[in-house]
Amino acid sequence: MSDTDSTVAKSSADDDTLHDVIIIGAGLSGIDAAYRLRSENPALRFLILERRERVGGTWDLFRYPGIRSDSDIYTLSFPFEPWKRPEALASGSAIRDYVETTAAKHGIDDHIRFGQYVQTANWDSGSDTWTITSTVDGTEHTLRCRFVYFATGYYDYDEPYTPQFPGLDDFEGRIVHPQAWPEDLDHSGKRIVVIGSGATSVSLIPSLAETAGHVVMLQRSPTYVASMSQEQKVNPWIRKLLPARAAHQVIRTRYAAQTAAMVHGLHRFPKIGRKLLTAGVRKELPEGYPVDVHFNPTYDPWDQRMCMVPDGDLFAQITVGTVEMVTDHIDRFDATGITLASGRHLDADLIVTATGMQLQAFGGIRIRVDDAEVKPHDRFVFKSHLLEDVPNLAWSVGYTNASWTLRADMTARAVAKLLRYMRSHGYTHAYPHLGAESMSAQPLWDLKAGYVERAPEALPKSGTHGHWRVRHNYYRDAIDHRLDDVEDSMVFGRAPATPARA
Repeated sequence: MSDTDSTVAKSSADDDTLHDVIIIGAGLSGIDAAYRLRSENPALRFLILERRERVGGTWDLFRYPGIRSDSDIYTLSFPFEPWKRPEALASGSAIRDYVETTAAKHGIDDHIRFGQYVQTANWDSGSDTWTITSTVDGTEHTLRCRFVYFATGYYDYDEPYTPQFPGLDDFEGRIVHPQAWPEDLDHSGKRIVVIGSGATSVSLIPSLAETAGHVVMLQRSPTYVASMSQEQKVNPWIRKLLPARAAHQVIRTRYAAQTAAMVHGLHRFPKIGRKLLTAGVRKELPEGYPVDVHFNPTYDPWDQRMCMVPDGDLFAQITVGTVEMVTDHIDRFDATGITLASGRHLDADLIVTATGMQLQAFGGIRIRVDDAEVKPHDRFVFKSHLLEDVPNLAWSVGYTNASWTLRADMTARAVAKLLRYMRSHGYTHAYPHLGAESMSAQPLWDLKAGYVERAPEALPKSGTHGHWRVRHNYYRDAIDHRLDDVEDSMVFGRAPATPARA
């Protein structure tokens, strides 16, 4: 962003289509990006486009009973805005309220346009601008900007994943997916089967069990599940001794270190880790319970994300008998429930398909450079957030083994630094370039989860070394961020002509 460009934007008070940055998405990543970009570039003219009618992103979309974070809230929260509530695993509604309050406190909400369903982003090398096309109430709108920042998450908001189970249409009860939970759904006293064993299931089931007649958690294979205490003994003392913001940083650092140490230890010593995790589950359940059948996965710890449950709520419901674990394969649906491969029949009034999500990069928005479409999987990611040979574009995507916001905030600060560098040198475009160097590709994410393996070409690809390799190691990335050279593998330049007013 050159000084000339800022002058053009400022002088066009009646022209609301040219911005320095457009951020797409008003969830955790989008609000974080707005705060960081403006902090480093106070004169920045930015806009946030949000498809929904409220801030929150994931935490506004998902409204099923019991929705909560599957990472500790201290690292999931913003580093610049202390989390003041006591719990370690926060409810979805509390997180959404926190995001909304933060946006209002810092004046970010004044820059958000809701109901903007972005369809395309097209880069024009003649003017070094992006044209963003969106639909609002069925009407097409366009905006222009110098830089586009995708805070759109990694999955399809419209189409969750539901396998085509045999006999699905024969079931006479109700079938719902947690991603589209009906507001009018009354599950009181009902026999419920929840299909799935991931974070959604372990969050949803204890809440359903409070009023349901009986709940079955039906899983094809086990997942690692661990209990996390909601009562924090050290954090209250830290908050008493330090100012709020300093205390938040200390607590946040503590939890980030704990998670990193746990993940590293489990990867380094998987056999010991497996024994410790299953031993922890045995302590939560009655003596003789078949832990190895229902809670001892075939994969090593952290080959998939681990599920955390607050104060062992899932285990408590299993112990009293309101929740039953069933590990089996589905043979078919019928009018009254599900027949399993073992021959057992599960009677159900309501079936919940907590069967996961579908990966989607950039919110499904079609990206073009000079009218040539960019296929995400054909491009390498650079420094985990820039896209090979695509100018002035950043994508915020979190870690697989730590809280999303840890990398989202690092990405926002890196982009803020890049924009400051561009402005100080009068550059109007920048992009990473691999050049003639040959590099092997590997998946962006190192998980063996079903939603990752189902869509191998949904995301951009990672390289194998240097800044082209996407790591899932927060502390190594944090060190690299501190030592970052903005110019490394980057191409900078200026537009051949100042863009005309829209």
